[in-house]
Amino acid sequence: MELLDRFFSGDIRALSRLITQVENRREGFRKLLGDLSKKTGRAIKIGVTGPPGAGKSTLVYCLTSLLSGAGTKVGIVAVDPSSPFTGGALLGDRVRMGELPSDGRVYFRSMASRGATGGLSSATDNVSMVLDAFGFDIILIETVGVGQVELDIVDACDTVVVVVVPESGDAVQTMKAGLMEVADIMVVNKADRQGAESLAVELKHALHLRTSTQDAWETKVVTTQANQSIGIEKLHQRIREHLEFIKANDHFDRHRRLQVQKKILAILSHRFRREFIDRLAEQVDFDQIVDDVYRGRSDPYLVADELYQTYARSHPS
Repeated sequence: MELLDRFFSGDIRALSRLITQVENRREGFRKLLGDLSKKTGRAIKIGVTGPPGAGKSTLVYCLTSLLSGAGTKVGIVAVDPSSPFTGGALLGDRVRMGELPSDGRVYFRSMASRGATGGLSSATDNVSMVLDAFGFDIILIETVGVGQVELDIVDACDTVVVVVVPESGDAVQTMKAGLMEVADIMVVNKADRQGAESLAVELKHALHLRTSTQDAWETKVVTTQANQSIGIEKLHQRIREHLEFIKANDHFDRHRRLQVQKKILAILSHRFRREFIDRLAEQVDFDQIVDDVYRGRSDPYLVADELYQTYARSHPS
């Protein structure tokens, strides 16, 4: 309780300790998140994703400087690739955001993806909940450059910014990567490089051709040079416009309700999966089952069905 009291009084060290507790799923973290969830919902969550080398970190830094300079409290969650040996963030010890205010207006946390699909750590949503309860106005979530995998950042954010560069290829390649499908705003960064203007034009044309309902947001394209802080105010303006649009059209509340629904289902899915595997481990020789499949004496589909039946018999409805 003392830690929570310090947390709610604005103690940054208490915030860091609670985030560590949540990220590492220490005993009592579910009860903690349950208590904190009742004090969330005010913060706006903005996701920044895109391929490696697009300049996402620099863009986040510039956007944070702009926001914090106007008195906005900003929490940053940067999801880094994981070490295949330790599970820790490979880039977690980098010196980043070092010039941002240190007076509590900005809080930066680097997290390991730990093999999570979609560029997000499995704990990212929980950590952003802690930042929300702490009182940050904006939470920026920067993801691993994920390429062609599930992009679950949509389920964690209100506005999604996708960053590409001329080297990413043309608009068709961007569409193939699925980035257009999740973007509320497309950013062509490093706009001083050759091909940036033509890529921006291609993206605008491709986005315009997409079929959408009349009340849907039309994805905007912004060009930036983040290393020179060029185009950041325009990007900020587009983010504000998107938030105003979805709030005026009731999309904001509907999306947040859907996020809550998916959160509940994800918690249930994790618990059922864990229980299913733990119970089976008590009843079957899994190594022998794997060996049977490996040696061709059975197949994974038959085995999976038999294992499910074993579980179902021990949990009659």
